[in-house]
Amino acid sequence: MDKHLAISKTKDKIFRITALSLTVFALLILLVLLADIFWRGFGRLNWGFFNNLPSRHPEKAGILTAIAGMLSLLLFTVIIALPIGILAGVYLQEYRSKNRFAKIVEINIANLAGVPSVIYGILGLPIIIVSTREALKAVPNTLREGSYGMGATKWQTTSRVVIPSALGGILTGIILSISRAIGETAPLLVIGALVYVPFIPEGPNDQFTTLPIQVFNWVSRPQAGFIVNAAAGIIILLLITFLLNGIAIYIRNKWYNKMRH
Repeated sequence: MDKHLAISKTKDKIFRITALSLTVFALLILLVLLADIFWRGFGRLNWGFFNNLPSRHPEKAGILTAIAGMLSLLLFTVIIALPIGILAGVYLQEYRSKNRFAKIVEINIANLAGVPSVIYGILGLPIIIVSTREALKAVPNTLREGSYGMGATKWQTTSRVVIPSALGGILTGIILSISRAIGETAPLLVIGALVYVPFIPEGPNDQFTTLPIQVFNWVSRPQAGFIVNAAAGIIILLLITFLLNGIAIYIRNKWYNKMRH
């Protein structure tokens, strides 16, 4: 028995050391890549880079149209995808019937997370639906039962008790989905985003580009100056992503602490 216990402890120690070594190795690679990006692009971050239009000359090129296109894209995403995603999540969690249609919908939503974003990126944001359902699942059933005991209807319980209690988790999913949408490139190319747009879009029918596509365009250029511009654009994308994820983590932790108390 002692021999088997010693062998198990040795295997556990070897596994922990291996896992830690691989994690450190991956983090070191990430650190090297980030250091290279900041070393190349940090000096390019100035007011002209944010305020200039795209140009064939790297020193005059900016991200104004890319930022404007990205903001307009996020606006339409919020207007269209958020209501549909949240309502779908509420329906599937609170109102769905256990029939074949509901099972097919659930299976398809779950499978969307495993396919390339170029497929589901032009159809919707399943992250919102999944995060909404998970947030609603976390609401204790005692709150629902207490609401029903006070004579509230299903809709009153859902709208006034369940959804407010799950709001922190829903907001976290929304922010994470927006953060993911910012970094998408392939779905945008499918729906008609262009790699070079020398003007700011003024309406939903105008041509547009976004910052990831602008970075893709610069990386494909042979001039060294465009590589510097791409690194600066990547820095902006990283900062936006870190900011949104930080906000999501803050909201999630605040919501969990509120639920505990």
